[in-house]
Amino acid sequence: MDAVFQSLTVGLPVLMLHLLTAGVVLGVGIVIYVRLTPHREIELIRQGNIAASISLGAAIVGLAIPVSVTLATGINVTDIAIWGAATLVLQLLLFQLTDLVLRGLPKRIADGEIATASLLASIKIAGSILLGAALVG
Repeated sequence: MDAVFQSLTVGLPVLMLHLLTAGVVLGVGIVIYVRLTPHREIELIRQGNIAASISLGAAIVGLAIPVSVTLATGINVTDIAIWGAATLVLQLLLFQLTDLVLRGLPKRIADGEIATASLLASIKIAGSILLGAALVG
C-alpha cells in the first residue's frame, strides 16, 4: 500500500501541472476563437440563440479533443504546451476555412438557424477527431 501512496504523492503534482497546462491552452484557444468569430456568440447565447450555443459548444469540444490527445501522448509540460498550441492553430484554421467554404454561416448562426449550427458542429467535431487521430498517428 505504501507504493500506492508514494505513486500518488509523486504523480498527483505532475497530473495537476499537465491538466493546468492543457486547460490554459484550451482557454486561450477558446478566447481566440470567440474573438475570431464574426458574430458575438456569447451575446447571442445570452439572448437565447440556440444555434449560437450549438456552434460555440461544438467549437469548445472541437478544440478540447486534440488538446486531450496531447495530454495522453505528451511526455512533459513543454510537449503538451507546444503540441496543444499547434493543434489549436490547426483547428482555428479549419474553422476559418469552413466559414469561407460555407459562405454566410455567421449570419445564419446569428439568425438562429439550428440546421446550419448542427452542420457546423458536425464539421468542427469531425475535424477535431481527425486531428486527434493524426497526432497519435
